[in-house]
Amino acid sequence: MRIHRDTTFLADKDRGATAAIGNFDGVHLGHQAILKIAADAADAPLGVVTFEPHPREYFFPDAPAFRLMNSEAKAHRLESLGVAHLYELGFNARLAELTPRAFAGEVLRDRLGLVHVTIGADFRFGKDREGTAEMLTEFGSEMGFGVTVADLVAASGTEVSSTRIREALSEGRPEDAAQMLGHLHRIEGPVERGDQRGRDLGYPTANMSLDGLHQPKFGVYAVRVRVQDGDHKGDYDGVASLGVRPMFGVNRPNLETHVFDFKGDLYGAHLSVALVAYLRPEEKFDSLDALIRQMDADSARAREILG
Repeated sequence: MRIHRDTTFLADKDRGATAAIGNFDGVHLGHQAILKIAADAADAPLGVVTFEPHPREYFFPDAPAFRLMNSEAKAHRLESLGVAHLYELGFNARLAELTPRAFAGEVLRDRLGLVHVTIGADFRFGKDREGTAEMLTEFGSEMGFGVTVADLVAASGTEVSSTRIREALSEGRPEDAAQMLGHLHRIEGPVERGDQRGRDLGYPTANMSLDGLHQPKFGVYAVRVRVQDGDHKGDYDGVASLGVRPMFGVNRPNLETHVFDFKGDLYGAHLSVALVAYLRPEEKFDSLDALIRQMDADSARAREILG
């Protein structure tokens, strides 16, 4: 997949895609349905038009973090679904001020040269979100590109949305989130150097930041771990603690993952950690021995679930 962050002057080979447009946070079942429709809409490479930063981050920079995925995780997921071109439009003051007509003409037609676009029925675009699906359909007919409007998707009788997925994760229901996502919820990023307490306790962990991401319910999870690069590249099972580590008085939330039966150094490697099942809430123990006994029990339960 080719990622285009500067779309000012695209080569001819990078133009002419049939593209789905949206933020694609989580790349859930609704997004996947839109991608399938986009792929079938025209005989052209499949593309995605998205925005970085997310417009909500741009307009409300001080609001609580809400993203299900960082840009890296989103790109990996879209590539796995057959997307050939990812157009990451820099969301800035100029883009925010474009009228719906200007966005359709200057960006979709002139800059990207799209032959067809696919959007969800609730898609809004242009200054003050004035543009609607009906307006884009009219602009496409006028400007020479096709437009398909996709219906919203439901799973188990519930409308699929990033908001509902966040609710499931906040309540410690990763299985329900996975039903709507169509895949396990993953947290991706580089392994950061921690305080190495886990190593001293017999449970070395790979520490990852949660900065900028929606925080699932704090606690302990059974997880699947994908090491995405380096000498240890591959898939593993593990158990992870997500939260503020109340036992040690550390308040910055992060994700600490113990990879089962692993020997090696993961510092600097990029990991993708999938939340499979919620085991228990965070807890402050009376002693390190009590903590270790609980970690033993957590690991045994996680192995059983993952097995």
